[in-house]
Amino acid sequence: MNWNGIFSLLFACIEFVLLINLFVFAEKNPINKMIALLVALLAVYQTIEFIICNLDLKYPLLVYLAFVDISFLPPLNLLFNFRYCNYNQKILRLIFIPALFFIIYYSFFIEKFTVVKCAVFYASYNYPLGFLFGLFYYIPIVISILILFLYRNKLKGTIKVNRINVILYGELFIALPVVLAFLLSAFHQYNLLNSIESIMCKFAFVFAVCLVYFALNNKKVLNE
Repeated sequence: MNWNGIFSLLFACIEFVLLINLFVFAEKNPINKMIALLVALLAVYQTIEFIICNLDLKYPLLVYLAFVDISFLPPLNLLFNFRYCNYNQKILRLIFIPALFFIIYYSFFIEKFTVVKCAVFYASYNYPLGFLFGLFYYIPIVISILILFLYRNKLKGTIKVNRINVILYGELFIALPVVLAFLLSAFHQYNLLNSIESIMCKFAFVFAVCLVYFALNNKKVLNE
């Protein structure tokens, strides 16, 4: 039996259940809608990775679509943090420009998207501009963590602190494989770095749980 991608299926199923809970129980406000979209993007990516690895449909177009999906995660997460923490709204117009650049640029090189390896927990891909895409992916996470730290310090003693902490811990958890990957690469061990997008999305399952907890408690009656 082929077990490749089975964890992708597991996480996808759980994330779709989380999404249903958001639709049923979370208050319908702009912040919670962004959270629902983040969880949906994670669930769709896991579904595509399961199709690629478990059903052995390693088509370049499917890999490209997976990257289109996750290209929206960093800017949307950053937008969520900017909006909730009431930071400069002017910059919000620029957040999605890098994602659109990669999506349009990659559309001319779909045939260069290849599956290097499929495993039970992760997948590795080859694709153009890997280093630049990595920067685009990691920098928003660093910015989000800094924003949450600064905003949390302003909220000492308020009811929002616990919710901010939940999101902050989720962001820090996502950053763990990135830090470990760069440490290992310093010793010429590149396996983790070469599959970092897939592994980060697995770690983002914890972040999705944190987001749903946040959304279920992000209600007007609780914010007053």
